[in-house]
Amino acid sequence: MEPSAEQQPPVCPRHPDRTSYVRCQRCGRPTCPECQRPAAVGVHCVDCVAEAARNAPQARSALGGRAVQGRPVVTLTIIALCVASYALQWAVPGWTTRWAFSPAAGVVEPWRFLTAAFLHSTGLLLHIAFNMLALWMLGPYLEQTLGRLRFATLYVLSAIGGSVAAVLLVPVVGGWSTGAVGASGAVFGLFGAVLVVLRRLGRDARGIVGIILVNVALSFLPGIAWQAHLGGLVVGAALGAAYAYVPRERRRLVAVLAPALVGVALVGATLAVYGRYGFV
Repeated sequence: MEPSAEQQPPVCPRHPDRTSYVRCQRCGRPTCPECQRPAAVGVHCVDCVAEAARNAPQARSALGGRAVQGRPVVTLTIIALCVASYALQWAVPGWTTRWAFSPAAGVVEPWRFLTAAFLHSTGLLLHIAFNMLALWMLGPYLEQTLGRLRFATLYVLSAIGGSVAAVLLVPVVGGWSTGAVGASGAVFGLFGAVLVVLRRLGRDARGIVGIILVNVALSFLPGIAWQAHLGGLVVGAALGAAYAYVPRERRRLVAVLAPALVGVALVGATLAVYGRYGFV
């Protein structure tokens, strides 16, 4: 005669082949040693622990960024991409010219507005060194304060803003075919954003103001694309202000709306200049 269900030994729901007389203090189900998690009283099963984690309030930074422990993933990823691209510039003939930006090239290959930010001068090692150092100094703070997604959006749009500024200022400085590479536009966007964020949080921003002024002065040295610096700085400050000063209850909306509006403005301004000169 088969034993009744009541007489059968309790088994772990996740591992039906394992008998367990230990039960979860929350749901009361049997839980094997592999699925047990220590609790203040007794043990909990992994399913109850996961449910509690999902329902627990998410820690937030002062500006609503999701507090994430560990390494600044976005910052490290950007640095890794720049370093890898720099190695390819040395190893692969034509890599730089394939992805570099110029106002004329941007007409037919618009992705160059962004890809140029991952290239650097192969004739000047300090170019990539300074940009990566600045990114490492500012990136982790902004990534933690704004959250990973808003920080990534800030970086990308600042990089594009630097290229757009080169197009907008062609009537002033000329050079439709003048190539430009470097993450400087994006880095200046971080300068602009961190200045706004520090002021919003009531912290001393004099140090960053001094760094910005020094870099602005260096922007006018021969061979430096000051247009990209200016464009990145404006975009970064604008997005930083949107993220920093939005009311708490509208942060999710502005996190989507602000980048969208900045993107539309950049595209519209670029098309207006190209249209004026008959490119589109």
